[in-house]
Amino acid sequence: MPDPLIEQKCVDTIRALTIDAVEEARSGHPGGAMGAADAAFVLWHDFLRHDPSCPTWPGRDRFVLSAGHMSMLVYSLLHLSGYEVSLDDIKAFRQWQSLTPGHPEYGLTPGVEVTAGPLGAGFAHAVGIALASRMAGARFHDDAGSLVDSRVFVIVSDGDVMEGVAMEAASLAGHLRLGNLICVWDDNRITIEGSTDLAFTEDVVRRFEAQGFGAARVDGHDRAALRSAIQAAVDDPSRPHLIASRTRIAYGSPGKEGSADSHGAPLGVDEVAATKRAMGWPEDAAFLVPEEVAEVFAARARRGAEQRRAWEERVESWRKGAGEEADVWDAFWSREPRADLFEKVIAGMGPSSALPTRKHSFKAIQELARLVPGFVGGSADLAPSNSVGVKQGGDVFPSTAADLTRPDPAFAGRNIHFGIRENAMGGVVNGMALFGGFRPYAATYLVFSDYLKPTIRLASLMQIPAIYLFSHDSFRVGEDGPTHQPIEHLWSLRAVPGLVVFRPADAVETAAAWSYACSVKDRPVAIVVSRQVIEDVEKPPGFEARLALKGAYVVAEPDGAALTIVATGSEVSLAVQAARHLAADGVAARIVSMPSVELFTEQPAEYRLEVLPEVLPVVSLEAGTTTGWHRFTGRSGLAIGVDHFGASAPFKVLEERFGFTPEAVAGRVREWWKAASRAKKAR
Repeated sequence: MPDPLIEQKCVDTIRALTIDAVEEARSGHPGGAMGAADAAFVLWHDFLRHDPSCPTWPGRDRFVLSAGHMSMLVYSLLHLSGYEVSLDDIKAFRQWQSLTPGHPEYGLTPGVEVTAGPLGAGFAHAVGIALASRMAGARFHDDAGSLVDSRVFVIVSDGDVMEGVAMEAASLAGHLRLGNLICVWDDNRITIEGSTDLAFTEDVVRRFEAQGFGAARVDGHDRAALRSAIQAAVDDPSRPHLIASRTRIAYGSPGKEGSADSHGAPLGVDEVAATKRAMGWPEDAAFLVPEEVAEVFAARARRGAEQRRAWEERVESWRKGAGEEADVWDAFWSREPRADLFEKVIAGMGPSSALPTRKHSFKAIQELARLVPGFVGGSADLAPSNSVGVKQGGDVFPSTAADLTRPDPAFAGRNIHFGIRENAMGGVVNGMALFGGFRPYAATYLVFSDYLKPTIRLASLMQIPAIYLFSHDSFRVGEDGPTHQPIEHLWSLRAVPGLVVFRPADAVETAAAWSYACSVKDRPVAIVVSRQVIEDVEKPPGFEARLALKGAYVVAEPDGAALTIVATGSEVSLAVQAARHLAADGVAARIVSMPSVELFTEQPAEYRLEVLPEVLPVVSLEAGTTTGWHRFTGRSGLAIGVDHFGASAPFKVLEERFGFTPEAVAGRVREWWKAASRAKKAR
């Protein structure tokens, strides 16, 4: 432990770098970072196992700054600790193409574990990271114990603990008794509008205790008290812990300490000078890192490198006698897919038949459990309806262990019960993907994808391979009525940049969706499946199954085709049936199945024109809003969909009422075709 005066100088350096960076940018949130500097220093110096020279070694602890607006706190720590975040990067805070953006971004800044922006979401991701560590520790171990025993340290703000997603995630963490999760709440009682008393007066500590957390209250500027509280939490791995760290926002600022004025704006030139005088800091020295401070952090980095090397030596020693387990370890951490994964999944699903695609999906899940070491997941209390779960895969249960270094059989299963916590489920699955090794999935109804939207967006922003399975894909949910019948949800998901959405029509496309989801490394995937039975789609002679991985392909191409009908999911077989009625009237229609809009639009232009020739008009057919389909139909094409909410009735009745029968679809296409032909002749 450094000399108390030098330790104070370390903390003041964090505060000074924060002040200077925010002032230079004329933008940012200095107050929270200044107030939390004591707790952050104690965490990073005394407890966090990390090595700046190797930021991604699997055995490290994780630090998550859920209060992402306090980003200068973590940027200062990363720079001081020796990560590849230079002083020039600190000076470029919030600027174009900087490594120090306004909120921490995973994959951009070395050492940042989670993209933290929406309050509460970072905490939910941290719960997923903690769960993944416990599950990995249960899978890989030597005679001395688990090879993975990572702890997760989180700093949250008042805003984080107000958000519902944090309550959901804390409830799950407490239930599972995730003893490797330690959360420091920067309890400064200030938000943008002023005192938290304006809208928030509950006892947060008692709430977390009720959810199964150990809890303590400390003075957040008393580092000895912080050390004692964190050490007590570390020494009690039987449950997660919350440490309520009572602080003063903008601590040390004579004019703005304790004021909402410091929450989201620079201190200002005069107040910066006054604050530095109060700290005993050189007023004319911006971005100063004293030599003795640099040495404290350098010594800590050397200790971290020793911890990493010791862990690597242990793993290497285990590998020598681990046999096939070592191969599983390699496959787990690399997440490299088998070259024949798609073919293996298709073969394991058996003969094609008329089934709900959720049943095809269930078969694919069983094959993936056999082929992908890190394949795990579960549902928000809807596993029977979503058709998920690995048979004989075992469930994840609350921990019974009193030692993080020992493998806990409670976490050895593949099936996770998330409870009715969709928003937190998305964050937890993202966190598991961030931890590494796992291919995690979350499942619920498509209409409830709205609950997951914030975390799906974060997964796309972070470019991580999280998987979201959504069943009950259309108004054909039937009697449950409009509250449970998705309409706008498919295009809402397709609007997320980077997310790949699959809506498969049959067993082949379902296998394509799942094998792609378990192969891609740099983007999330949403798979949308049906509740009702879908007729198997007859493929053309010589059909190559891998065409489904191109996002769209031709199902039927009659001679003299006059138009193309593009459909997804259950509407592909409907389009095939409607085409027969059109053929009887002398209108030949090509049929294209488009299970993934995103993958199709990423194909070379030659392939896209082969599937959708420009010379033929296009009709789209999907049981949801027509928003987005005009990019394929053009202004003169026809988009058949449902641009209104559903209704409560048997789904066959709804198909009749909404015009989703072969006869109705053929009738609409026929009338549109006649009108288009007349207009063409008139021109």
